[in-house]
Amino acid sequence: MAKTVLAIDDSLTIRELVCFVLVNAGYEVVLAEDGQDGIERLAQCAPDVIVTDINMPRLDGFGFIQKARAREQSRATPILVLTTESDAAKKARAREAGATGWIVKPFNPTQLLEAVQRVAP
Repeated sequence: MAKTVLAIDDSLTIRELVCFVLVNAGYEVVLAEDGQDGIERLAQCAPDVIVTDINMPRLDGFGFIQKARAREQSRATPILVLTTESDAAKKARAREAGATGWIVKPFNPTQLLEAVQRVAP
């Protein structure tokens, strides 16, 4: 059975790229356009991994991570942050919120795939 990844990003291009990379590697992908949409999708699926951006409208990545960690069903789900941000303070804030890992955009598709495989083998 294929593992499921919830991918959250306000950029359609990034969502499509993440989806393309992961689907071609055999994953099922559920897409969300911002943190609020991600929370709504999280209520409908049980992903094995979550990939989220930080800077998004309605609910940013930090808020999404906090809300996801507050839910019993996603408390232990690996969350990878995929963002243009590389600031150490933001990385620390994401870790404190419950992020598992951090990937800086632009990213290499192989790097994304390896990160997902590492947290959900």
